[in-house]
Amino acid sequence: MQAAWLLGALVVPQLLGFGQGAQGAEREWAGGWGGAVEEERDREVLMLKHLQEALGLPSDMGEENFTGIILDEGLWGPEEEQGEPKGKAATTTPAPSPSPSPSPTQEDVVTYILGRLAGLDAGLHQLHVRLHALDTRVVELTQGLRQLRKAADDTREAVQALQEEQGRAGRERGRLEGCLKGRRVGHKCFLLSRDFEAQAAAQARCVARGGSLAQPADRQQMEALTSYLRAALAPYNWPVWLGVHDRRAEGLYLFENGQRVSFFAWHRAPSPSPHPLSPSQPNGGALENCVAQASDDGSWWDHDCERRLYFVCEFPV
Repeated sequence: MQAAWLLGALVVPQLLGFGQGAQGAEREWAGGWGGAVEEERDREVLMLKHLQEALGLPSDMGEENFTGIILDEGLWGPEEEQGEPKGKAATTTPAPSPSPSPSPTQEDVVTYILGRLAGLDAGLHQLHVRLHALDTRVVELTQGLRQLRKAADDTREAVQALQEEQGRAGRERGRLEGCLKGRRVGHKCFLLSRDFEAQAAAQARCVARGGSLAQPADRQQMEALTSYLRAALAPYNWPVWLGVHDRRAEGLYLFENGQRVSFFAWHRAPSPSPHPLSPSQPNGGALENCVAQASDDGSWWDHDCERRLYFVCEFPV
């Protein structure tokens, strides 16, 4: 029994000091260290439970009742058993209570925060290094893109120059071919094309070959063109597009170069009994604004400009 009381005398002050230290730490660090205080309280309760089992006390006895029993009984047994004379108070030096586990101090918090800041600073430095590398790469790519654009512009200019040169060569070749294969009259040559085209498309093809649709300006050119077409298309009669139209104003006939036509060779119906299929020309009004020449007699007929006919080009000598 005395051993039990002795065990209580040694353990209870430690538990009291431990509980006071834990409560002080809890009040001081209630905001940021609640988990550590709660852990200390759990250890205190477990130690009290083991002590009650060792002393044979009821397990439902609270901490305050248990402490009261220990203090009421005294920390020591009878004076005779302690080997000291009666009437003298026993003087003992209480055993130093073990200090609770140290609670975080302000210095610890500052050190922790500085450590985290140092880690963030190191990470920020790494990000700056990577950003600098990316900036360098972007500059290199920008310079490469600028060089590619310059090369593309140079290539585009070269292709454009080549196309222009090919166009000039094609026009020169068409002009030579027109004079070699066609009929030369004065300072121009006529060349028949047996492809069916609308009047505007025929003009575009003649221009691409270095000429334009035929524009007979006088009787000499008209007779030479008539003779050439009759020989090329005989014994048939085919209408052939000329470079003459009145699209700008009805009755105002112009050549493709914008000059006004001064010489005409319109078809005239025979009199006194004209044939219904060969009325006098022009008779189409606003619906027929382009002029074609008959290949048999060289007469002019107005037609719808979208009609697809043969055409004859002229080239300058």
